[in-house]
Amino acid sequence: MACPFRHTASADLNPALLPLDWLLGTWESDEPGEGCFTTIKPFHYTETLTFSHVGQPVINFTFNAFHAETKKPLHRECGFIRMQPGANRVAFIIAQNSGLVEIEEGELTAQQLNLQSQALARVSFAREPHVQKISRVIQLRPDGRLEQTVSMATDNQPLMQHLHITYRRQASCT
Repeated sequence: MACPFRHTASADLNPALLPLDWLLGTWESDEPGEGCFTTIKPFHYTETLTFSHVGQPVINFTFNAFHAETKKPLHRECGFIRMQPGANRVAFIIAQNSGLVEIEEGELTAQQLNLQSQALARVSFAREPHVQKISRVIQLRPDGRLEQTVSMATDNQPLMQHLHITYRRQASCT
């Protein structure tokens, strides 16, 4: 599978991103993930993640989730990952199809990212309750699978786990 945003086969990964090279490629859920929150009915979903680059000090990404049974599109996110030069600080800049835009920042430790929302903005007609905080952990497990856990807080609910899923690499984008 070709990597989106990859303009030339000769684009070298920017040295600032070498600590994140383990993310690059296309990942697909190996079994349906689980979603739940107090205000919604629990659900199962599948998801494809793509992490790519064009040689700049930024990783491009897309997350596309689908209902596990009906295969209908659900949630989509796209954006960029930046690293603070000379540090293990990472930032995700994310736009969601729900009308939410966020900046998540956190630490890279080995092959694990721990991120928390720093800024959230939404369209004026976003559905309530409004998301107030997001926390995300992405890690490469010893078995080679990628795991993601997303927690969320809203106007009327404290921070709690919302999503959990694991993926297998389908294609590499280096």
